[in-house]
Amino acid sequence: MPQRAGYIAALDQGTTSTRFMVFDRRGRVVSMAQREHEQIFPSPGWVEHDPMEIIRRTLEVIEEAAQQRGLRSNDIACIGITNQRETTVLWNRRTGVPVYNALVWQDTRVADEVARLAREGGQDRFREKTGLPLTTYFSALKIAWILDHVKDARAAAERGDLLFGNIDSYLLWNLTGGAESGVHITDVTNASRTQLMNIRTLEWESEMLAAFNIPRGILPEIRSSSEFYGTLSHTSLAGVPIAGILGDQQAALVGQTCFQPGQVKNTYGTGCFMLMNTDGMKRSNHGLLTTVGYKFGDRPACYALEGSVAITGALVQWIRDNLGLIERSEHIEWVAQSVNDNGGVYFVPAFSGLYAPYWKDNARGVIVGLTRFANKGHIARSVLEATAFQTRDVLEAMEADAGLPLAQLRTDGGMVANELLMQFQADILDRTVIRPAMRETTALGAAYAAGLACGYYNGIDDLVQNWEIDRTWLPRMEESERNRLYGQWKKAVARSFDWID
Repeated sequence: MPQRAGYIAALDQGTTSTRFMVFDRRGRVVSMAQREHEQIFPSPGWVEHDPMEIIRRTLEVIEEAAQQRGLRSNDIACIGITNQRETTVLWNRRTGVPVYNALVWQDTRVADEVARLAREGGQDRFREKTGLPLTTYFSALKIAWILDHVKDARAAAERGDLLFGNIDSYLLWNLTGGAESGVHITDVTNASRTQLMNIRTLEWESEMLAAFNIPRGILPEIRSSSEFYGTLSHTSLAGVPIAGILGDQQAALVGQTCFQPGQVKNTYGTGCFMLMNTDGMKRSNHGLLTTVGYKFGDRPACYALEGSVAITGALVQWIRDNLGLIERSEHIEWVAQSVNDNGGVYFVPAFSGLYAPYWKDNARGVIVGLTRFANKGHIARSVLEATAFQTRDVLEAMEADAGLPLAQLRTDGGMVANELLMQFQADILDRTVIRPAMRETTALGAAYAAGLACGYYNGIDDLVQNWEIDRTWLPRMEESERNRLYGQWKKAVARSFDWID
């Protein structure tokens, strides 16, 4: 596809908000608009989004970002999509109306089914085919829940009236024409998070469809992460090619230009997600996930090991919205700085169970070590430290799987602006922590994937040249103190286990 214009863009649909960002060739932001959407909690452990609201916010941010700079379709070479992974939508192919709210990746309502399947064949019964353990995290059981619990949904699916997609597929179908001409496609990175794709063949796996009782006809076509899919049919940018799709964490891997085996990035968002480029597929023996990192056009897929932590930035939002300890999320840093240490307080945010490397669906959040000495500063500090401790849990598992020590950690996402957190992260890891000049690498990675497909970039060397360091943190904590703090954290984590019978 020939290069068309001076800019590239990305639609970044995340767990709490939707953004549209326009970039120049150096990966610098030209224009950006962002809108939050409602978080719906119908029952304990249930997390939903309104898919129709997400579409409305998507159209709004595209239009707003275009208007900021007076951009038209001939100014944008192509658009990439990146999205919250595993979040599951089923909709009517003739009307475009979802049959139920989207089930968000954090949702735990299928825990009983996870337990049943694990009893029958073990938690790792599908890992050889899919790279994934049995857990509430992935899409397959969410699809099955909607089909079995929403009136007439399974019958409609069997008739061919329903379509399934994670948010990438739902957005692409709507943005390319919906019921009239919408393209029903997903990329290999998102497909690898459904627990329905064979991680080797990169095709839907019949055994998995049978195990979860899911009709093949509702599934999107699996394509690469970087190719032409269709053209935008809405807003003032109608006609711009959509040419890249990456799940959000894989997009950050690309945005951080981690194209060499052994390179690692950690994204601090609603959750925390560490990915290591392994090039070829590598099975984890220490609680990590094997996932597709990216696939550019006809080139072979690149694989990654991933450690997923469910709650990090979401914990800051929780103490803001549910407890009222802070007025704005960014205030947590100065509240935490009001004390010299955590005062013995540890917060394990197992709100949706524990993900990597524990995979304990029946764990729940705990605050331990409370005394009358503790105040909101200690709780704020324990919130930030929980993110760093959970990252160390994942990093140690990743080093064990890879068989080599990691010298540095590339970071990105909203929480990397918190310098207290970044210093504590370096301290508790005993590793160098690097923040790039472009912190919002998720959107940038999706734009890069599209730019490669449309000829805006000649190859990945162009992308590597764009990556620049903003700041580096070196560890400065004494080893004895590091070991003491992490030992207490591990005790706190153990207290969260098996809370749900």
